Parts: sequence; C-alpha cells; structure tokens
Amino acid sequence: MSKPKILLQLDTDEQPSVFDSVVAIDAGADHLLRQHAITSENVRDRVHGAIFTRGPGDLHHTAIFIGGSNVAAAEAVLAEVRRAFFGPMKVSVMLDPSGANTTAAAAVAAAGKHLTLCGATAVVLAATGPVGQRAVRLLALEGAAVRVVSRRLERAQAVCDAVAARYPAAKIVPARASSEEETITALTDASLVIATGAAGVELASSEARHRAGSLKVAIDLNAVPPAGLGGVEVTDRGVERERVICYGAVGVGGLKMKIHKRAIQRLFETNDQLLDAEELYGIATGMRDEG
Repeated sequence: MSKPKILLQLDTDEQPSVFDSVVAIDAGADHLLRQHAITSENVRDRVHGAIFTRGPGDLHHTAIFIGGSNVAAAEAVLAEVRRAFFGPMKVSVMLDPSGANTTAAAAVAAAGKHLTLCGATAVVLAATGPVGQRAVRLLALEGAAVRVVSRRLERAQAVCDAVAARYPAAKIVPARASSEEETITALTDASLVIATGAAGVELASSEARHRAGSLKVAIDLNAVPPAGLGGVEVTDRGVERERVICYGAVGVGGLKMKIHKRAIQRLFETNDQLLDAEELYGIATGMRDEG
C-alpha cells in the first residue's frame, strides 16, 4: 500500500499562507503540515522530523514547500534545509516565496509563445522586486538582452550584479526610469516589456509604450488599478492591442496556477528535486500552451 503524500509547508511569516495551502491540497497532497515563523535558525529540526520518519525508499512521499512574504528569508531557509540533508536522507523541495518564482516563470513563458527570446531586447520595469529579479534571471537564461529598470540606478545595478554572478554571459544592463522620458528611453528598440511593480502604480503610460515604437509583447503583473502598463487590461491573455500582444495579471495567473500545481505534484515523483525559479520555468515552458 502506497504511503500518503505529506507536504511540509514552511512559511517565514507569522501565519502560513492560505493561498499556498489551498493550492497544495488541490494539487494532491494528502496531508499538509503548516509551520509558521520559520527561520534559518529553527528549521533544521523540522527537516529532521520529515526525513527521519520514513525509510529512504519512501521519502519521495514527503516533500517541503518554502514560502512567505520575505524572499531573502525564504532563501536563507532553503539553504539551511539543504544543509540538513545528507546521503539518501533528503526530500524534494519547492521554493516560491510570495509566488515570485511561479509568477516570473509564467510571465516569461507567456512571452516566449510570441517571441524568440534569445537575442530579443527585453525590459523589466521595477526589476528590483522579487518577481522582477526572477524575470531578469529567466530572460538572461534564455539569452535575451535585458534592461533592468528601477527608479534608482544603483538598485538596478545590484540586480545586474546578482544575475551576472549566476550567469556570467548574461547580457544585462541597468537603466533608470524616474520620469516619462526616461521610461521611453528604456523601452526604445525593445520587443518585450514586463512590468513587475507594486500594486496600483503605473510604470509606463500607453503613450510611453506607443512612442517606444518597437514593442511586440507587453506583460503587466499588477492586478490592482491603475494598470502598471497603461492600456493593458488585467484580464488580457494574448490580446492584441495596437499591434502589441498584451497580458494582464489575471491573464498570466492561469498559467501561474497550473505551474504551481504541477510543481507540487512533481515533488512526489522523487526525493531529490529542488524546484527554484529555473526549474519552475522548465515546467512552465512545457505547459505554456495550457495557460
């Protein structure tokens, strides 16, 4: 008789994410163990509890999901989780704090339906946030030339430095956009723009996008009015507006949810997987026609 699938949800916040819990159950986890206020200092005993209760041959029936609103804290937890493993005593792990990895994977995969990303010029607006940083990573992985845009150039440069450390051949440059004219300059000659800013903040007006002239795909991940990209509707999913293919947050969200569920299911196939942004993007590219 097969053992039940147990997912250990490790959340860095004071309350575990209800969203992540519902998705885990819908994805087929038989039992969900929700842990809150997880830190890199207190996570080891939780991991040992997960790996010492089943033999090596049954550990693929146990998996770990790391979430929370603080991405840096979640990444620190992941590092300690991996240190707690040894030999065959390990389980598969998925990292998706604030949904940053699955959202970025869905956005870049959606763009890839309409553009050859390798060699394309892409702009990520508000690129210093969790989703923006991962979108830059994935675009760099695909070989795009990426403009990493922030209101503060030094913050954009920090993202470039972090991505270049991971991918030394990445074609990425920082850019500042603290005005309409600077935004237009950042968009000039780009074929793709992904807006990853805070809710309710317009990053590029419809006029700015029009004046840039070369855009083929525009993706806005802000679900709260006003739109991050002027003229893009939140429900757009591959909608052509003024010769530009547009996606809104809800339009990308369908694929994001499918990636999240598929990833949870994949955790229980073997006990040695790490699903970070790049691995989740691999899942996304295999199913983007479903989004």
